[in-house]
Amino acid sequence: MCGIVGFTGNRQAAPILLDGLSKLEYRGYDSAGLAVRDGDALAQVVKAKGRLSNLVEKTDNGNALKGTCGIGHTRWATHGEPSQINAHPHVSGNCSRSGSGAVESEVVGVHNGIIENYTELKEKLLKHGYTFYSQTDTEVAIKLVDYYYKKYKLGPIDAIAKTMVRIRGSYALELMFRDYPGEIWVARKDSPMIIGIADGETYVASDVPAILKYTRNVYYIGNLEFAKLTPGEAHFYNLDGDEIEKQTTEIKWDAEAAEKAGFEHFMMKEIHEQPKAVQDTLNSVIKDGRIDFEAVGITEDEIKGFEQIYIVACGSAWHVGMAAQYVLEDMADISVRVELASEFRYRKMSLNPKALMIVVSQSGETADTLAAVELAKSRGAFIYGICNAIGSSIPRATHTGSYIHVGPEIGVASTKAFTGQVTVLAMLALTLAKAKGTIDERHYLSIVQELNHIPEKMKEEGISRTALIIVGNVIDSGFERSKLYDPCFTTGYRKGMDTQNAGKEKGYESRNDCLQ
Repeated sequence: MCGIVGFTGNRQAAPILLDGLSKLEYRGYDSAGLAVRDGDALAQVVKAKGRLSNLVEKTDNGNALKGTCGIGHTRWATHGEPSQINAHPHVSGNCSRSGSGAVESEVVGVHNGIIENYTELKEKLLKHGYTFYSQTDTEVAIKLVDYYYKKYKLGPIDAIAKTMVRIRGSYALELMFRDYPGEIWVARKDSPMIIGIADGETYVASDVPAILKYTRNVYYIGNLEFAKLTPGEAHFYNLDGDEIEKQTTEIKWDAEAAEKAGFEHFMMKEIHEQPKAVQDTLNSVIKDGRIDFEAVGITEDEIKGFEQIYIVACGSAWHVGMAAQYVLEDMADISVRVELASEFRYRKMSLNPKALMIVVSQSGETADTLAAVELAKSRGAFIYGICNAIGSSIPRATHTGSYIHVGPEIGVASTKAFTGQVTVLAMLALTLAKAKGTIDERHYLSIVQELNHIPEKMKEEGISRTALIIVGNVIDSGFERSKLYDPCFTTGYRKGMDTQNAGKEKGYESRNDCLQ
């Protein structure tokens, strides 16, 4: 999981890119980097190990880089250790300088995803005279684009299409070509990417919060599609290189929803937003005291015909499915199987043709869940999606579904999205039970009424204490900013040491052992 941003327009790009990355830093803390181009001049690349603040300092808040077109990246390391050399952007040349400084290379780019066959591709490129400075799969992808660009001399469309055909795995790619100033080229497979347009400027990012400040009119680029971005325009292409038409979607979230709103951390904010999240989710489906699922494309006759339910998801959403299994089986008297999406497509299993398949994903871009959807569709399953991100891939791939309407969730651990998903599945269970006659009208109405009371009860109960539980050695001794290992730090669960005496009886020599 990495964060990517891009901008081309009339303003200086670097400050905008850094601002976007600040909204995406939760997607990677290992390193960050920018590539910015000023007209026909060579792109300038700056990279920094560690948190985004190091890059901000290195570029003087972006003021040290001049140019109105650029791309940026914050990294969560997969291939290659966290380092400046392995940081993005990567380039097709300049090996001696590890891709930093003025880029004389033909191609510079950033990447979110995992390229599964990068070793095979790297061996091919080595035979063609390419050398490599990093340990990343991303550098391989950039140089593969460069290879096809130079070999066939047919321009970015041809080079990108050929690269996409050869790559196995997931990717959201942003590329800049030396011969095409002011343009950003993007490509996508199974990794999130969103493109925004406003006032003659174009933005691209891996998640909505990065561009909400600038625009709410966005394009969702489809799987195995790529695009050319110029100031105020986006042109989309399929793998054959044919241009395809797309319509913009309006994001309903406001920019403030993606900010911390006075909380120290996004996760704390999102925990406290749960009552509103549940209320908004309920309001989207409950009309005049009844649950109206026909409004989202599922009829009572269809409900009556379902003999089996499969819930398919990953991570926290899978745990939502496990909870929902008990509710569905108890209320609707229907068999439910909960499947990990990452295993679903690799198992030989028969699908009941009269089954309802429910897929759950906060982002709507979970690669394994999307793959499960395509497999199930090929076998004739009716698929219901539960998602948060409007216009994302899963809502577009499923037959019908519900949004949870909880707003942006930035904290890595799912909170309000989890409760929103549970809420939708509880209402779906109640709807199934009513349609199948396993509960009567009076019982149905009383439960709907009780559901409407839950947000207020959540507010009344409140949150008195929170804890972060970490298992394993995930923060080493060199991470000096952490208070978790500070013996003087007081929490609701432990009392910090006396900073005057510094707890000599516990082996601490002085207050200098406390973080300053």
